[in-house]
Amino acid sequence: MRRGSREHYNEGMTVFLCSKCGTAITPELTELAAVPDVSDDERDRDKETRRAPSTVPQGHYAIDPEPWGPPYVVQDDQDDPKPAQSRGPAVCREEGFVTSAGSRHTVLVHPDDATGLQPLPNWENSSGCCGPTGDEGLNRSCPCGAPVATLAADCFGPFELHLDPVRTYAFSQ
Repeated sequence: MRRGSREHYNEGMTVFLCSKCGTAITPELTELAAVPDVSDDERDRDKETRRAPSTVPQGHYAIDPEPWGPPYVVQDDQDDPKPAQSRGPAVCREEGFVTSAGSRHTVLVHPDDATGLQPLPNWENSSGCCGPTGDEGLNRSCPCGAPVATLAADCFGPFELHLDPVRTYAFSQ
């Protein structure tokens, strides 16, 4: 599928698969040239979830060049803390405000484009107010049980799914 807009520059479609078992995690998706900006002002207006709109529109994916998730390192400037990771809130741990030193180049998809993923047993790494914050590490698994992604879906952060770049792979047609 080819679109006229420059933001849709990949002519082919890509499916993301589990590196452990080869199961398709997503349907065919079209790559975006960059991670879209999402306004915090656009949170769910009916107050049901209070979530931000998904960072990536359904049917698309983007590669996030910024670090995402653990491990975290202490920020140098504790008086003016920055968000722990792109599009997220500041995170304060016992040692102070931290920033992500996690994987770069995670694949961002709309959470509804990976409906077969399941929470880890006992909802591991899924704490949050209204949903998982996404700052505790992988919290979604392939049906084979392999942890493959991190869902961020809390009311005060982004609404996005990060596919781990090692635990998943792309197949382009």
